[in-house]
Amino acid sequence: MIIKRNFNPLKVFSYIYSELICSTLLSLFVFISFQQGWNKISLPFSIVAILGSALAIFIAFRNNSAYARWWEARTLWGGIVNSTRVFARLIITFTDSHTHQPNYDKQRSEAFKKQLVYQLIAWVHALRIQLRQQTTWDELKAFLSEDEFNAVQQSNNKPNFLQLLSGKKIYEAMADGTLGGFDSFQMEGQLLALANYQGGCERIKNTPLLRQYDYFTRVFLYTFIILLPFSLIGDFQKMGIPFLVIPISMIITFVFSILGKVGQVNEDPFENKITDVPLTAICNTIERDLKEMLGESDLPEKSVPKNGFLF
Repeated sequence: MIIKRNFNPLKVFSYIYSELICSTLLSLFVFISFQQGWNKISLPFSIVAILGSALAIFIAFRNNSAYARWWEARTLWGGIVNSTRVFARLIITFTDSHTHQPNYDKQRSEAFKKQLVYQLIAWVHALRIQLRQQTTWDELKAFLSEDEFNAVQQSNNKPNFLQLLSGKKIYEAMADGTLGGFDSFQMEGQLLALANYQGGCERIKNTPLLRQYDYFTRVFLYTFIILLPFSLIGDFQKMGIPFLVIPISMIITFVFSILGKVGQVNEDPFENKITDVPLTAICNTIERDLKEMLGESDLPEKSVPKNGFLF
């Protein structure tokens, strides 16, 4: 996620260099041709005006849709933050509430709390890794036993398998007296919420923005770039400043190209790019909060923006 307010011009240029090069070469060709007497290449300005209006509508729709996807992704992960905190609180308080029971075993209860909360932390990291299509599964070793980690490694949907392990551990705790009463019902409610959040993230990841809007936006943009200098040269020639067709074409191309790129880079929020939802920072916050709830003091260092970017 981009935090800084000002962007590096060279970085911006890298996103739209092909459009700017195309515009520069075309406008230079039109200017030279017009100076050589090829006056018939001039087109009415109304042509690019109409095309520019259509292009603006397509870009606006695409940008709105892309932002809606990005914001939904951020909202889902905000829900994950809240639900993990609630789930960890339920694990800890429900376990501690049975200290008066005759079959209470402090060592067993403390081990259960840590194992289940650590599995929850592992689930968060596993969902991040899966959404970004990374292979850094060894990160989960710090939160799972060797047998659990090996079992997770063999599974296809690792976050979903971790939820299965958590569900099994809850009912084992119900059987041995670590939990009791209706504890499992409330815990299952939080597991359901986390499963829904995971499903929402997978839906965004696996369902691209409508390709027809992406394709025709690019077609309209390049058509606009090609016709623009031909529609500007006539008016600039009448004003006696035909050379301005080059910089003006580049400026207009820059504006429309940047508007188009804004939607393009935001439509996929789980690609581990600078424009993504900051999953690493969110996972770091969850890990710190849950370990602190367990009473641990050796917390991971808090994620901070680097060079204006939060990952």
